[in-house]
Amino acid sequence: MSGREVARASVLGELISASHLMTLEQLPGTVASYADRAGWPQVLIYLADLRQERLCLLAGDRDALPGAADAPTDLAVDGTVAGRAFQLGRISPASASTTGQWWVPLLDGTERLGVLRVGLPGAQVEADDDLDGLAGLVALLVESKRGTSDFYSRLVRRRKMRVAAEMEWRLMPPRTFATDRLLISAVMEPAYEVSGDAFDYALAGDIMHLSVFDAMGHDTAAGLTANLALAAARVQRCQGAGLLQTAEGVGAALTEQFAGRRYATGIMAELNLGTGMLTWTNYGHHPPVVMRGNRTVLHLSCPPAPPLGTGLGVHGALGHDQLEPGDRLVLYTDGITEARNEKGQEFGLEGLTSFLIRHHADGLPVPETLRRLIGHHVAYHDGRLDDDATVMLLEWHGPTPYQPAQLKALTGLPPTITADTIASAWHR
Repeated sequence: MSGREVARASVLGELISASHLMTLEQLPGTVASYADRAGWPQVLIYLADLRQERLCLLAGDRDALPGAADAPTDLAVDGTVAGRAFQLGRISPASASTTGQWWVPLLDGTERLGVLRVGLPGAQVEADDDLDGLAGLVALLVESKRGTSDFYSRLVRRRKMRVAAEMEWRLMPPRTFATDRLLISAVMEPAYEVSGDAFDYALAGDIMHLSVFDAMGHDTAAGLTANLALAAARVQRCQGAGLLQTAEGVGAALTEQFAGRRYATGIMAELNLGTGMLTWTNYGHHPPVVMRGNRTVLHLSCPPAPPLGTGLGVHGALGHDQLEPGDRLVLYTDGITEARNEKGQEFGLEGLTSFLIRHHADGLPVPETLRRLIGHHVAYHDGRLDDDATVMLLEWHGPTPYQPAQLKALTGLPPTITADTIASAWHR
């Protein structure tokens, strides 16, 4: 290991120690100070807004942050070099005419948080693995601080948020998650007014649990219904319940609370990561589809039961489908397929799958494909959605783990940076 690498590893370790009592507002200045000591001058942190349309400068005290006074406070994701680094997960030079200044993706695992701007024109800064390591550490620090920071919420929100949407975003898991055998990514709109949609996933050993709920109505009560359904499902899962028992627990919780006046449709599923066997159940919801290769769309079927919370006493059934390596499972709500534009034309299931297949063939990371899907969907409906629209996509690689280059293509994750390499850098 070179002397520079040793020095940088030491600085990163000191930054971790300094972070324990740090607030999010203090993070930009502290990171910039430690990074400068390691040869990375003028580090600025830009975080993506809620809809991932803008990159917002994180600066607790902008005047005291080197380089921040002359930097833009926000940048568009579309049409900028910084946005390109965010979209594709690639380190990019700040401009074609200068060297030594870079835009570096900020990834918490595979969840896209924003970008770093590192260096200044003419500086001796290389786009190497150490730079990815710095970004990885900053992403972990941002993630550890943002959940308890109203400063973060104010930074990334560009509009007033409804109470129901506040509940949804606080409760749901990250929009992107990956292991060495699968990738999950999800989107939900309208981001600031969403009320009745919710998605969830959780891993237990070799079983990935999935669920999508769509509660009746478009008000705060719809948000309460969706949140209660999601929480009840988690309680059942953590107690070891199977799919049908979990669904019965969700239905009982909704019936007890709303006495049949409120209900939610839903899909609950389990995927065995070792075998690719998908087991699922349907309660009044649109069934999932599987995209195989770049052309084939498989429509799954399972006898549906009434929506959860109706109290009709009708039991659900289980569907069993064998996935093949590379298959992409799509769960969605009717706000995607049934919403109409001003001409009365539905977006439709074919519109959804065609978009996903086309952009998969283009080689875009899955989170970026879904971000563009939502933008296209909102534009198709003239900027107005009358219902919540949610899509969750899971790609199963098969029992054999992904190769680093495959994960890079799917997520934008730097192939050389893993949890082990970051951890080892802290302790060198």
